[in-house]
Amino acid sequence: MIESKQVQQVKSMRGYLAPLVQEIPPSGIRKFFDLVSGSKDIISLGVGEPDFHTPWHVRESCVYSLERGNTKYTPNAGLLELREAIAEYLYESFRLLYEPSDEVMVTVGGSEAIDLALRALIAPGDEILIPEPTYISYSPIARIGGGIPVGIETFAKDQFKLKPEALKAVITPRSKVLILCYPSNPTGGIMTYEDWLPIAKIVEENDLIVISDEIYAELTYEQKHVSFASMPGMRDRTILVSGFSKAFAMTGWRMGYACGHQDLISAMLKIHQYTVMCAPSMAQVAALEALTNGMEEKDKMVESYNQRRRLVVHGFREIGLPCHEPQGAFYAFPSIQSTGLTSEEFAQRLLYEAKVAAVPGQVFGLGGEGFIRCSYATSVNQLTEAIDRIGNFIKKL
Repeated sequence: MIESKQVQQVKSMRGYLAPLVQEIPPSGIRKFFDLVSGSKDIISLGVGEPDFHTPWHVRESCVYSLERGNTKYTPNAGLLELREAIAEYLYESFRLLYEPSDEVMVTVGGSEAIDLALRALIAPGDEILIPEPTYISYSPIARIGGGIPVGIETFAKDQFKLKPEALKAVITPRSKVLILCYPSNPTGGIMTYEDWLPIAKIVEENDLIVISDEIYAELTYEQKHVSFASMPGMRDRTILVSGFSKAFAMTGWRMGYACGHQDLISAMLKIHQYTVMCAPSMAQVAALEALTNGMEEKDKMVESYNQRRRLVVHGFREIGLPCHEPQGAFYAFPSIQSTGLTSEEFAQRLLYEAKVAAVPGQVFGLGGEGFIRCSYATSVNQLTEAIDRIGNFIKKL
């Protein structure tokens, strides 16, 4: 028996923490997720995660790989077979040509790819341009890397598209990187070829590098996704980031990738070597199976999301909340300005009074205040009940 010892606890260790880390607020999305966790009567529209299970044949490929003892390191950049499959997929889908050996790398989710890209590019004082509202991680990661995040506000009246005049207005001699997230989290906005043309011209004129987060590329409904890297002259200026989480319902597998000019990928790979070594080998096998044989299941999931998208947008409009029609991803971004409440107030009261969890829009940056983000990656029954609860909540205000 181990003799118990009294442990003296230090009141606070904050004095040891880096000031920059102390200044960064915790995730506004995780805050609401933690409030919901374990509460069975709450309908959660908060976390951007497919409600589908990873297709069985994908899971089976991982199990079979484990049974064969494939549990060792892979090359730092990932299994060559997987990189070849990624390159083939990008060429067939978007006419993007990448060399698997030195222009494609496999990462621990798209999030690691974004982190690696920013750390490889940022020097202290560089400005990182970010159209907002957008995914909440870009700005903190830029700050941790010594960069200065600069938000570019987008608007519902423009379907939350990045407008060339707004981009021009924020560019300074210190501007270095433009981060793009289309289809958009949280708005569901997309950009067409015609939308991208003037943006590409501004990028070239101002010698910018682009990180294009295209994790929702397979989740579009009325128009096929157009990759920014496919625009004339943009391939070598762009680090394309994507992954398997959203399209193939593989969030917990943490499988992503980055593609770009070999000099950029080589720099990212150098950091990757010293931090995570390589993505998990068994997850890479599963990702290869998903990309090779999982498109049919993916299409069925997209069809289901499209049905839910129409239901949710119609539902919000029926209860008096104006809602931009998302053309991609699986989020609705209704306006709650008519209620007179801030996004934070609305989301908190909605959670406690109506038992529905949504994310307040202001956590997504400029232009987010006055909106809430609602994921429709949940069942039709849950969505219908959530809309009813939100409608009743609004009537009582």
